[in-house]
Amino acid sequence: QVQLVESGGGSVQAGGSLRLSCVYSGFTYSTYYCMSWFRQAAGQVRERVARIYTYNGASDYADSVKGRFTVSQDTAKNTVYLQMNNLKPEDTAIYYCAAAKRVGYCYEPGMDHWGKGTLVTISS
Repeated sequence: QVQLVESGGGSVQAGGSLRLSCVYSGFTYSTYYCMSWFRQAAGQVRERVARIYTYNGASDYADSVKGRFTVSQDTAKNTVYLQMNNLKPEDTAIYYCAAAKRVGYCYEPGMDHWGKGTLVTISS
C-alpha cells in the first residue's frame, strides 16, 4: 500500500533552516505525475508551497516561499525533500507531503495520497 512519511520538522528561530523529508513507498515513482508539499497553519486553509514533477524534476513554488524553499527528489532513496531557509514565523504550520498519479492533477483536490504531516514552528 502507498505510504508517505514526513520527517524533519521541529522548532527553530527565525532566519534558521530545516530540511523536511518525505519517504514514499508502495508505488513506482516514475508512474506518478508529481509530488507536492502543502502546509496548514492553525485556523487557516491548507496551501501548496512547492511541487516537483517526477518525469523531469521541474518545480514551482508559492510566492510566499519563492527564493527560500527548494524541493528536490532522490529516487535512489525514495525521498522527496523540502529545504527551507531563512524561515519566518509565518512559516509555522504542519507540512504535508502528497502524491498525484494523474497527469494534470497536481493540485490539492487531485492528490491521490497524503502523509500525516510534520510540525514546523518558527519563533521570532
